[in-house]
Amino acid sequence: MSGASRSEKRRKQEAAEQRLAAAGIQVPQKRNRTPTIVVTVVLVLAVVIGAAVLLARGLGGSVEPTWTASAEGAVVTAGTGPVVIDVYEDYLCPSCERFEERYGDEITTALNEGRITVRFHTIAILDTLSNPEGYSTRAANAALCAVPAGIFPKYHKKLFDEQPAEGSAGLSDEELIAFGTELGAQGDFAACVQGGTNTDAVAAETDKATSDPALQTNGRFGTPTVAIDGKKIDLNDTSWLQNAIG
Repeated sequence: MSGASRSEKRRKQEAAEQRLAAAGIQVPQKRNRTPTIVVTVVLVLAVVIGAAVLLARGLGGSVEPTWTASAEGAVVTAGTGPVVIDVYEDYLCPSCERFEERYGDEITTALNEGRITVRFHTIAILDTLSNPEGYSTRAANAALCAVPAGIFPKYHKKLFDEQPAEGSAGLSDEELIAFGTELGAQGDFAACVQGGTNTDAVAAETDKATSDPALQTNGRFGTPTVAIDGKKIDLNDTSWLQNAIG
């Protein structure tokens, strides 16, 4: 369209609008589509970024453990850092699974950096919540079998990632063994799991933990329980680990 034609069209449009205004009819203004376009672009970018984050997590965004572990009885010691953290956990405990999900990477990072020592107390207070009873002890035994097999850091995480529901039969010994094989267990891991090698140690550690008044709240012991340098901490404070290591 030529410049003259556009001017003529604009003149006619303005004249029409003046006639409408004179008749008391309000002429609607043209919408500015720029804000809508900007908002749309921002939303699309947010979706793309969010999808990228989720994809990264799905592809294994967890911190890779480089620490090793040793065991005495049913207590697994990891790291050599100056801050000593005691973690009491049951592998059937849903709150323990959430604790691992929330703090697992932070703990692993601090262990990898040599900032903390963690003593994992492998206990079984929820044996009656599986059917048949006893999964907590079987899982605890398998976790301790993972120490001499050289796979405890990853096996510990695996047991929580694959945690069965309370009231179920739990993972079978065959499944517990398969996890170890998948993670490259050394030695006779299968015999350790099937033979319940650490059952007595788990029972002794469970009795010790549940009878310690320093680990109780209102006279009761629960999992997870965390103590730093021997003092039980409040896990409602989500900065407990960073506060401890400074």
